This record gives sequence, C-alpha cells and structure tokens, in this order.
Amino acid sequence: MSWGTELWDQFDNLEKHTQWGIDILEKYIKFVKERTEIELSYAKQLRNLSKKYQPKKNSKEEEEYKYTACKAFLSTLNELNDYAGQHEVISENMTSQITVDLVRYVQELKQERKSNFHDGRKAQQHIETCWKQLESSKRRFERDCKEADRAQQYFEKMDADINVTKADVEKARQQAQMRQQMAEDSKADYSLILQRFNQEQWEYYHTHIPNIFQKIQEMEERRIVRIGESMKTYAEVDRQVIPIIGKCLDGIVKAAESIDQKNDSQLVVEAYKSGFEPPGDIEFEDYTQPMKRTVSDNSLSSSKEGKPELKFGGKSRGKLWPFIKKNKGVTPEDFSNFPPEQRRKKLQQKVDDLNKEIQKETDQRDAITKMKDVYLKNPQMGDPASLDHKLAEVTQNIEKLRLEAHKFEAWLAEVEGRLPARSEQARRQSGLYDGQTHQTVTNCAQDRESSPDGSYTEEQSQESEHKVLATDFDDEFDDEEPLPAIGTCKALYTFEGQNEGTISVVEGETLSVIEEDKGDGWTRIRRNEDEEGYVPTSYVEVYLDKNAKGAKTYI
Repeated sequence: MSWGTELWDQFDNLEKHTQWGIDILEKYIKFVKERTEIELSYAKQLRNLSKKYQPKKNSKEEEEYKYTACKAFLSTLNELNDYAGQHEVISENMTSQITVDLVRYVQELKQERKSNFHDGRKAQQHIETCWKQLESSKRRFERDCKEADRAQQYFEKMDADINVTKADVEKARQQAQMRQQMAEDSKADYSLILQRFNQEQWEYYHTHIPNIFQKIQEMEERRIVRIGESMKTYAEVDRQVIPIIGKCLDGIVKAAESIDQKNDSQLVVEAYKSGFEPPGDIEFEDYTQPMKRTVSDNSLSSSKEGKPELKFGGKSRGKLWPFIKKNKGVTPEDFSNFPPEQRRKKLQQKVDDLNKEIQKETDQRDAITKMKDVYLKNPQMGDPASLDHKLAEVTQNIEKLRLEAHKFEAWLAEVEGRLPARSEQARRQSGLYDGQTHQTVTNCAQDRESSPDGSYTEEQSQESEHKVLATDFDDEFDDEEPLPAIGTCKALYTFEGQNEGTISVVEGETLSVIEEDKGDGWTRIRRNEDEEGYVPTSYVEVYLDKNAKGAKTYI
C-alpha cells in the first residue's frame, strides 16, 4: 500500500490531510499543557491546605499536638505536602518529556511538509508546462494543415481556370507547396513534442509523484507513531509517581494506626489533674451551731495557715473548692494560682526550657571558644579578638539563665514537697532533662533542709548529676595533619561565606564533612583537601559514615 500509486491524483486532499494531522498534534500539545497547569494548581492548593492546618508555633494549638490523634493529623498534613510534591513532579515531567519535545517536533514536521509539497507543486508546474507546449504545437499543426488544404484548393481552381495567366497559376502552385511544407514541419514538431510529453507524463505519474507521496506518507506515519509514544509517556509519567503516592497514603494509614486512645486519655489526666483530694463528708450540725466540715489535708482551705474555716451563712459565706472561680488576672511568675499538680507541671516545663536554653548557650560558647582556638593556631583564618565580645555576651547569658533556673527549681522543690507522696523514681525524673551539658546545673532542691511545713529533702542521685565533658579540641589542632573526613554532605542552598572561618558553597555541590554540628548550628567541611571552613548546618544535607571515627549514629 503506497500513497504514490493509490493516491496519485489526490495531491490536494493529501495536503489537507497532513495539515489536519499537524493540527491534531498541536491540539494534543495544548491538552498536555493544560494538564500540567492543572497539576501545578492542584499541588499549590494542597500545599496551601496543608499549611493552613499546620499548628502555629508558640501557640496553644501547638500544645494540643501532644495527643496521638493530633500527631496523626499532623503526619497526615505532612504526607499531604509530599503528595502535592508528586503532582508537581507530574507537571515537570510532562513539560520536559512531552510538551517541549513535541513543540520542537511540530516545527520540524511543518518544515518537512512544506518541502515535500513544494517539490510536488514544482513537478505539477513542470508537467503543466509540457502540456501547454503540446497543446500549442497541436494547434499550430492543425492550423498549418488547414492553410495547406486551402492553398491546394486555390491552386487547383486557378489551374482549371483558362482566363488566369500562367504566372498566377505558378504563383498559386508555389503557395500551395509552401503551405504543404509548413504543415509537414508542424506535424514533425507536434510529433516530437508529443513523444517528449508522454515521457514526462510517465515519469511524473510513475516516478516523481510516487517518490514525493512516499515521503509524505512516511512523514505522516512518523507523526502518528510520535503521538502514540507521547501518549505512552503521558501514562508512564503518572505511573512513576504511583509508588511514592502509595507511600504517602501508607504513611497516613500508619499515622492513623498509631492513634492510642488510652494514651490520649492519660494525657488528659496529666493535663488537668489538680492534685487535690475530694472533700470529706460534712458533719450534720444544728443550725444554732457553726457548721464544720472535715477537709482533706490537701484541700485549698488547708493550703494556707491562719485561714478561717469555711462556713455557710453570713456575709463571708464560703464555697467548696471545686467551685472556686479562677483568677483571671496576670499569671504569677511562680504559677501559684494553679492547682498543685498543674503548678508542678508548669514549673517542671519552665525548668526544662531553661535547661535547654543553658545547653544551647553552652554549646554556642564552646563553639566560639573552639573557633577562637582555630584563629589562634591559624591567624590567616581570622582575628581571635573579634570573638571576645560575643564570648563574653554568651557567658553572661548563661549565668542569667542559671540564676533563673535555680529560682524555678526552688519553687518546684517546694511544690513537690507538698504533693502526696510520689515514687522516688518519679521525683528523680522530674529534675532531669535530655542532653548532656558541659557545666553542672545544681538543683537547689537537693540542698534544702527539712522544714516544718512538710517540704522534703532528697539525696543527690547519679541520674541528676551533670558532669563536665572534656573536649579534646586542643589535641585536634596540635597535629598538623588534616582532620579525617567522617562523611559527606550535599549543599541544599548557595551560601556566601563572607565571615572569617566560613566557606562558600554552591547549591548541589558535594563536599567532605570533617566535623559535625556540635549544637551551635555550624558544620565544618572541606573541599579538595586544601580548603575548609564552617557552613550553616541547615544549608547542607549530611551523610555521616558510621564507621568513621567521631561519627554519631542517628536513630
């Protein structure tokens, strides 16, 4: 099946059909473009939805996410954000793998089609020119034949007329012979042109047109194959993200399965437990006698000495403690307006926060000290004196935070001494916080003496001791050999290292890690064994070698 033999007389229809094929291809390109725009818009809406329902930092809403159901919802929001990212991937891949290639291919296809049909029109014009020459030769031959016939008849008429002179007859005879010769020449010319036209026509319909139409057919078939391949790519782009989308959905299911109703119920108890014991029975007394009530040792009426007993009647009528209105004024610094258990939790949280701040400031001080030592050993990296002001400021902040922590620890010890007996382990855990500090933070509750109001003293335990960790920083720089690499890192963003001791990195660059983040937010890296410095840890993605010396294992 060939268009050159089957459609030899359908030049115009083939021209329309191939143009229609290009229109179809452009329509498909437009379809894919709109799909990519929809994917981007959908991804943006999903990201905005996830961001809208994320808990606001340092707000009450963030505290609610300690419950497993809220944690599961937060995981769902994070997975939804990743889910949106896959739709962005679909858009990017469709643009790069389909739209861009097809747009370029359409331009090439239009140029090829134009060239083929130009050759076809050129062949048509040539055969039409040959046809016109043949027609002209044919008409000339016909005209010469008629003129020769008329000249012959005129000669015969003159020859038969006795009144005509011999000269006139001779003249008519010569005219007839001349016309006859012209007719013979026209006949020969017509015959030659006819043979030439037939040859051109045969080549036109059996060689030129079949070759041109064959090229057009191959062009059209390539277009059909190309649009089919694009449709397969369209499906594959979607198929490639299905496993990752499946993982996102699995993450949501896993988060849902992690919801623990018993744990959430216990958290409610811990959040709202007052620490009071229910009030005792009220004794029946005569109306003429002041009513007395038995109260627990931990009720509000006994929490302060010298307070009169609660009575019914009179202007100073009392109320049972569960119905006492909360003070809506400013919360005291020691949280004394909270019930004992809630006050203990608030104080414990405050102590933990202060200890974390102390740890952070201590790490920052150590980092500055280390950098100062680096400058002392390598003056070309920076001026050690430039760090003295910052070091003094951080040291002053540490002292302020320690004094603040001691104050809250004293209040915490007072509250714990008045609460009902708690297990020794629970008391010890209340004074601990995560992480190791370089300086000992002493709990002043351990030094308090027993007081008449029931406060307690507790022996110092090994769990609450924070020993100073020795650093081998000086030993690290005594050796002239470069530090060994403990892993690699990839720059997530471009960082311009303008300060002394820092190093510039370019997004996507891979470098060696020679010292991981010590809590100060800086990671030490090396480039090409001769250039090293510090970069913000948040600017790089670190891959530590577990077998390297000094590398930590993160779980």
